[in-house]
Amino acid sequence: MRVWRSGALLALSSSFACANSKFDFQPPQTLIAHDIRDLHTWIMLMIVVIFCAVFGVMFYAIFKHRRSLGHEAKPFHENTVVEILWTLIPALILVGMAWPAAKVVLAQKDSHDATLTIKATGYQWFWGYDYLDSGFGYKSKLVTPRSQIENYKSAGDAKGEHYLLEVDEPLVVPEKTKVRILTTSNDVIHSWAMPAFGVKQDAIPGFIRDTWFRAETTGVFRGQCSELCGRDHGFMPIVVKVVSQAEYKAWVSKKQADAKAAADDPNKVWTKDDLIARGQKVYEANCAACHKADGHGGGPFPALAGSKIATGPIDGHVHIVLTGKGAMPAWNGLSDTEIAAVVTYERNSFGNKVGDFIQPKDVKAARK
Repeated sequence: MRVWRSGALLALSSSFACANSKFDFQPPQTLIAHDIRDLHTWIMLMIVVIFCAVFGVMFYAIFKHRRSLGHEAKPFHENTVVEILWTLIPALILVGMAWPAAKVVLAQKDSHDATLTIKATGYQWFWGYDYLDSGFGYKSKLVTPRSQIENYKSAGDAKGEHYLLEVDEPLVVPEKTKVRILTTSNDVIHSWAMPAFGVKQDAIPGFIRDTWFRAETTGVFRGQCSELCGRDHGFMPIVVKVVSQAEYKAWVSKKQADAKAAADDPNKVWTKDDLIARGQKVYEANCAACHKADGHGGGPFPALAGSKIATGPIDGHVHIVLTGKGAMPAWNGLSDTEIAAVVTYERNSFGNKVGDFIQPKDVKAARK
């Protein structure tokens, strides 16, 4: 149910808002988002009316009672009527603003009776989604090519249509379904924000916060992490794909089957070559943005080629990947197999010829 109904006054105020204007909100796709935009329009209208009234009276008084017309300033003292009015009128104005605002805020926090619950975990710098009701999850990472990102010197590819707002796997939800989002973080404070849904919720390490939305139409909607979370803060977009109920059921069945087939058994014994091949994919998806594709690093991120970590004791290498160091976040969100693979790849690539490798079961033991 709408928490704040539009009336004749709102219809008048809405004429000042252009839904497709760059000065307005994104077109709302949920009732809460509609309420937020309507509330914003109502508050702005009240501000304009107050501004015009106050300054109109002030300018009229200055103009009508100026000295050139023979008026003289007159002293006056306490006036009970005036004091009551200048206390009562602002109080009524505040009530007129606070009452609808409180209704919208309370509705935003009312996440009970959700049909679907998804945990959104912020990482430096991507989002992980766990469908708690369906038993699977995945990472959602930026796929804008580095050649587009690094073309500020007129080199590389032209920017795509959804530059910095495209991911390999969007969050998929069914239409007309109340979805509860539980937010948390693996490292620093992030913020899960989807303007078209009227949603913005911080993701704080060690805490679970919740929010919700109910998308009324199908389509693809885009947002971003809205908390300054580090070097690649601008590279962790949020993409939500809203589909029909039937499409969602088919998608869930496929994801459950894929998750079961792709589940990494930490007790599986891998060959070094297989670990290196798997590790290259893990490195390109998670490490190359900072340490570069050739392993030579840059800025605060040291080179892996010939580094003491990548050529030293393998236990120390695994420890750094699991716990992080300095600007490097902890990568304990990766599976045991992924960590074993990327460590093996780094020790046998970029000119490093250590020759050793580690099994997933050893990474599992190192977590304890």
